[in-house]
Amino acid sequence: MTRIHLRAWLTVVRWIGNVDQATRVASHLVENAVRHGTPLQPGNLVFLRVFGLADSNDLAIEVEDALPDFPRFEAFAQQSGEVRGKPTGLWWVAHYRGRLSWDVTKNNDGRIVGKTVQAIIPATWDGSE
Repeated sequence: MTRIHLRAWLTVVRWIGNVDQATRVASHLVENAVRHGTPLQPGNLVFLRVFGLADSNDLAIEVEDALPDFPRFEAFAQQSGEVRGKPTGLWWVAHYRGRLSWDVTKNNDGRIVGKTVQAIIPATWDGSE
């Protein structure tokens, strides 16, 4: 469902980047949050936010869940975009020359309530070096 809804939204707003790449990354970020994170309560949810960066036309994709930890983040963030075996979810960020980051999420009182994982997908990468 992530791919379907995001593909429609990116088409409507006429994002200049590769919509298929962006929807693939968003889908994998959501899937990772569901599989490895903790759903937010009430409602058993993870949140997806997508927005364009005005200075570069790059796309920011953020997924929020209630687990305030990201084990082995450095290994995921420093992956090569080269294919080695079967690609895993966060590998797609590196493959599309994106940047992966994360931070804890705090509520209005400053209490840590989870994390936000962000991927910045460049608007201009076409698959060539």
